[in-house]
Amino acid sequence: MKVVLAYSGGLDTSVILKWLVNKGHQVIAYVADLGQREDFNEVRKKALACGACKVYIEDLKEEFVRDFVYRALKCNAIYESKYLLGTSLARPLIAKRQIEIARKEKTNVVAHGATGKGNDQVRFELTYMALMPEVKVIAPWKDEEFLKQFQGRTDMIAYAQKYDIPVKATVKKPYSSDANVMHVSYEAGILEDPKFRPNEDMFEMTVSPKEAPDKETKVCVTFKKGVPVKVENLEDKTVKTKPLEILTYLNEVAGKNAVGRIDLVENRFVGMKSRGVYETPGYTVLRIAHLDLEGLTMDREVMHLRDSLTPKIAELIYYGFWYSPEMEFLMTAVEKSQEHVSGKVCLSLYKGNCAVIGRESQESLYDEKTASMDTHGNYDQKDAIGFIKLNALRLKTWARKHRLK
Repeated sequence: MKVVLAYSGGLDTSVILKWLVNKGHQVIAYVADLGQREDFNEVRKKALACGACKVYIEDLKEEFVRDFVYRALKCNAIYESKYLLGTSLARPLIAKRQIEIARKEKTNVVAHGATGKGNDQVRFELTYMALMPEVKVIAPWKDEEFLKQFQGRTDMIAYAQKYDIPVKATVKKPYSSDANVMHVSYEAGILEDPKFRPNEDMFEMTVSPKEAPDKETKVCVTFKKGVPVKVENLEDKTVKTKPLEILTYLNEVAGKNAVGRIDLVENRFVGMKSRGVYETPGYTVLRIAHLDLEGLTMDREVMHLRDSLTPKIAELIYYGFWYSPEMEFLMTAVEKSQEHVSGKVCLSLYKGNCAVIGRESQESLYDEKTASMDTHGNYDQKDAIGFIKLNALRLKTWARKHRLK
């Protein structure tokens, strides 16, 4: 049977690859490049050494930023008011390309190495089934035979040694991490104690506020219809205009200024709570800028309606329903809401803080004369008398009925 395996090059997926080969499958290893720091030539060699008959290494970074990260940005998606969804957004893209490769290879069998306790299994498999209804999924960590053979990392290392699978280390890292161009996530191991404060040497994208420069960095982000189209550093005049370049550059600048760390306990879709630590420097800046520009350019009621959709959209992303009719419906409304979200926002980055210091837009709905406290403008303050009386009518009725008994 021909199987397309989502392959990372780590211990788990390397053992899974060999295990599938030993069961008689013809395994095609598929590696998604989303900006993680890997030597992909070495990953290719390792996959072939483990028995893969073919290896696909796909550069998905630009597509990830353009079609997933920026779409989420348009609705300011955030899960449980904290998590910016860096892993959640990556999984449907990885799975989409895996299905495309499966179709190209004329097979409907795919495999992944996600565990049965996490969210990723759901995100992968829901995407598989949405894009290939006839798909057959091999998920070893939910396979009885595999579970009996492998209790944990020790068994996997022994299996790797038996079959000469290259293993970089035999000592378990005290936490697990997952990186892409949007963020790095850290969980498990020592982080499972919610009281434990991570050591500074764990972080890859950001410095501690204590180590950040004692000088602000000022940047301006320009948007067109809700999408970042330019970032400019007001200090050294660096300018970036392509989607991937913008996010990568802001990762660098914000990371140096200690912007973008978050430590939380979140609710997994499968029912348990999980502690996670995340670094999302560049996207944090983009989200703050986007929110601010919307305040200048979006109609109040459109904004409030869109804001009511944001928690649901974030939940759908987190749960793995990127390719669903409800997501398509909601994102259509979001796209409409962004028609006039164009302009420029300037921000100050300083020791973990990201503060807006100015904004401007040709689409601005802000009228200085109307809002000013120094002139009447085109606003008749006496109109507020009737406005307040009408809004108080039901309050007075309720008070007479219930408060004055």
